[in-house]
Amino acid sequence: MHHLLALGDSYTIGEAVAPDQRWIEQWADLMQAESHAIARPVHVIAQTGWTTDELAQAITLAQPIGAWDLATLLIGVNNQYRGRDVDSFDREFNALLDTAMAAVADRPERVQVLSIPDWGQTPFGAACGRDPIQVSAEIDAYNQAIAQRCSARNIALLDVTVLTRRHSADPRMHAEDGLHPSAAMYRLWAEALLCTGKFGRL
Repeated sequence: MHHLLALGDSYTIGEAVAPDQRWIEQWADLMQAESHAIARPVHVIAQTGWTTDELAQAITLAQPIGAWDLATLLIGVNNQYRGRDVDSFDREFNALLDTAMAAVADRPERVQVLSIPDWGQTPFGAACGRDPIQVSAEIDAYNQAIAQRCSARNIALLDVTVLTRRHSADPRMHAEDGLHPSAAMYRLWAEALLCTGKFGRL
C-alpha cells in the first residue's frame, strides 16, 4: 500500500469536478487496476488560488506533514496569473521541491511534478481580455524553470501543458466554469502519468 501526498492548487484539489474525478484520484484508480494499491483518500494540501508562497505557508501550518511513499507537486499558475516574476517563482518552487523530497525521505524517484496548464487557451482565457499569446509565453517560461529544477534533481516531470493545448478546442475537456479541466481532461493526465511517469512502474 502506497501513501501519497499531493501538493498544489486548484488543479490538484480538482476545482469544478467531483473529488473522485481529480487527476490524482483517477490515477490512483488506474494504479489499482495495475495491482498497485494507493491508500485512499489521497492526502491533499492544495487550494484554489494558491501561489507557491501560499502553499509553503499552508505546509508550515500542517507540520509535521509526516512520511510518505510518494509525493506530487503542481503549482505556479497563480504566480503567473498575478504577474509575479519567474525568478521569485523559481526560488519558491525549488523550496517546495525540498519539501516534497523530504516527505519521501529524499528519494527523487518517488516525487512526480506536473507542468503548469495553459489557462490562456481555455474559454475563460479567450474571454478574459488577456493576450493568450502572452499568457502562453509566460507559462512556457515558468515551465522551463520547473523543467530545469526537475532535471537537476532527477525528478520526473509530466508535461500536461501540451495536453491542455492540444485539446483546447474540445468543450468536453473544460469544466463548466470554462477555466478548469473537466474530468475527461484529468483522465488524460492520469493515463499519461500511468504510461510515462515513474509512478507507473512502481
